[in-house]
Amino acid sequence: MGLPQVAGVQVALRAKGLYSGNIDGWDGPATSAAVRALQRQAGLAVDGVPGPATLAALGRRGRPPIGRRPLREGDAGLDVAELQFMLAWHGFPNGAIDGGFGPHTLAALIRFQRWAHTHVDGVAGWRTLAPLTEPPRRPPVSFVRPVRAPIGDGFGPRGNRFHPGLDMPAPTGTTVFAARSGRVTWAGWRPGGYGNLVSIAHGGGVRSMYGHLSAVLVRDGQAVRTGTVIGRVGSTGLATGPHLHFEVRLRGAALDPAGSF
Repeated sequence: MGLPQVAGVQVALRAKGLYSGNIDGWDGPATSAAVRALQRQAGLAVDGVPGPATLAALGRRGRPPIGRRPLREGDAGLDVAELQFMLAWHGFPNGAIDGGFGPHTLAALIRFQRWAHTHVDGVAGWRTLAPLTEPPRRPPVSFVRPVRAPIGDGFGPRGNRFHPGLDMPAPTGTTVFAARSGRVTWAGWRPGGYGNLVSIAHGGGVRSMYGHLSAVLVRDGQAVRTGTVIGRVGSTGLATGPHLHFEVRLRGAALDPAGSF
């Protein structure tokens, strides 16, 4: 996870057409170049550092920093972009990270508040921001690789959106295995872009998900062991080519599974 403050600046630079990279919170060469371009446009000293004068040149998108006000639906600004970034990394992506507090951000915020057992009011005040400043959770259990394939797209930013799992490119029909023992809670077509999906509950609120399958080879309620064949790689749903989309969730929050194999 990069810095929310840098992610907020990237959102503002993107809105001005100066930055086209990932909203990742890392002050790398592309971000620095975009800051320098803004500074030149605004007649500021060109140092690539988003200081107070540079943030002022971003207008309303460059203010205020998070924590200055409770955030609610209808708000916009640097702090909203920071909130969206932190919600995504803590397992609750909300569509585009764009600095506008709309219905998607509200829904993600409420889900996070329920997950974190904080006051559920759809307003991001200090009670909500405190747990968002903690490091994102890691999967509490281990998994085996669900398919014999390398990891393509990882967990994290993808443009101004967020990818909540791992993509593993493999030919259509490649065998997909259960990554851990458990019980199947979904086996079939799933709306929302997953296509054919298998979901397995492992206890303790942990669940693994296997999307875009060309074939589903298990049924709802079936008990499976680690390595049980559960389906075949495909490109059903919103997919640009054959691959397995693998997610791990803890009580509904998407966690980065990469370090759990």
